[in-house]
Amino acid sequence: MSLKEKLAQKIPQLREEIKTLVKDHGEKVLSEATVRQAYGGMRGIKCMVWETSLLDPIEGIRFRGYSIPELRQKLPKARGGEEPLPEGIFWLLLTGELPSSKEVKEVTGEWHKREEVPQNTWKILKTLPTDMHPMTQFSIAILSLQPTSEFAKKYNEGIPKTEYWDPMYEDVMNLLAKLPAIAAYIYRRTYKDGKRIRPVKRLDWGANFAHMMGIDNPEYYELMRLYLVLHCDHEGGNVSAHTTHLVGSALSDAFYALSAGMNGLAGPLHGLANQEVLRWIQNLMQKLGGRVPTKEELSKALWDTLNKGQVIPGYGHAVLRRTDPRYTAQREFALKHMPEDQLFKLVSLIYETAPDILKEHGKAKNPWPNVDAHSGVLQWHYGVREYDFYTVLFGVSRSMGVLAQLIWDRALGLAIERPKSVTTEWIKQEVGKM
Repeated sequence: MSLKEKLAQKIPQLREEIKTLVKDHGEKVLSEATVRQAYGGMRGIKCMVWETSLLDPIEGIRFRGYSIPELRQKLPKARGGEEPLPEGIFWLLLTGELPSSKEVKEVTGEWHKREEVPQNTWKILKTLPTDMHPMTQFSIAILSLQPTSEFAKKYNEGIPKTEYWDPMYEDVMNLLAKLPAIAAYIYRRTYKDGKRIRPVKRLDWGANFAHMMGIDNPEYYELMRLYLVLHCDHEGGNVSAHTTHLVGSALSDAFYALSAGMNGLAGPLHGLANQEVLRWIQNLMQKLGGRVPTKEELSKALWDTLNKGQVIPGYGHAVLRRTDPRYTAQREFALKHMPEDQLFKLVSLIYETAPDILKEHGKAKNPWPNVDAHSGVLQWHYGVREYDFYTVLFGVSRSMGVLAQLIWDRALGLAIERPKSVTTEWIKQEVGKM
């Protein structure tokens, strides 16, 4: 059974479950917003449905109920590889089922069939200044594909609402197939010789991405697979996910929706964190003499940072209350493949030192590292040292989660998102009534 056939089998069942839930429990209160939440970015308000993943404060992100350690063990891997294939996590995100190796190969083959990028997109990219931020180029390239949208075409033809998911599936598969080639070319035209490297049919999605960037290192293939899996989804409330869902809720096609989501990811408070952490780590090492410091020297430097009213980048999380499992997975990769790397040694020492200092400092709700505390150091080790490109890597990965959910948005007929807003004057009046 193909991925699309499997999805078509599951859609009617979940539609019925939701119909029953709304009928029987439609008036049950899930969340109540406070004044602080209204002014604080709606943080924590339970008000949207996101099927593909859920963030647990203790265990971290769960993809369709599976933890990251479970997925690293259970998802199919490339021949001779040890890290899960991104095609496998996409199958899981869409269907809720762990795929077989055969099913993963089917997704790889399907993406190869759809990977050819229209000449018009290449032409548009070539007209852009090479000093334009890679995320701007990435968003423009995604939007340039919009004329190919099957969903837009079928919608204009008058397709029934119950079938919206089908052309959306086609758009998503076409888009995901093309993203690595587009992102890799942006990397090469911005930082390298500008020559486009063709994909190789024998390689999987992640390895092909690395190959098209010009990095044919089996270890980096493995890192790319792991990176793409770890960053693929993070429930629905983050800016890139929420934006993709919001724009899609207006029945905009996948190209409009994803381009908008990537614009959100490009913000300094969202997708830029990994490069900020790496820059801070490198500056810290430079201040400490260009070497890995002693624990005592590092402790003093961390206290100096906190006493200046600054934060320790990469530490803390809005929801998590333990070490981010995505951090742990990357740490395990580094311990195996690059244990003598000087920046990694400093990252490890910070991990040994920072949590206790943050606990003593007392202001951080979560003194543990998140995913951004580690990812930049791994990319740097394998030669990807262009900070501004890190968010594009993040974007290619995150596309899997937000686009899988976009298919389900259309399959379930989720409504256009339209929350009620109020004014400060209205809030003052309401508070005065209490």
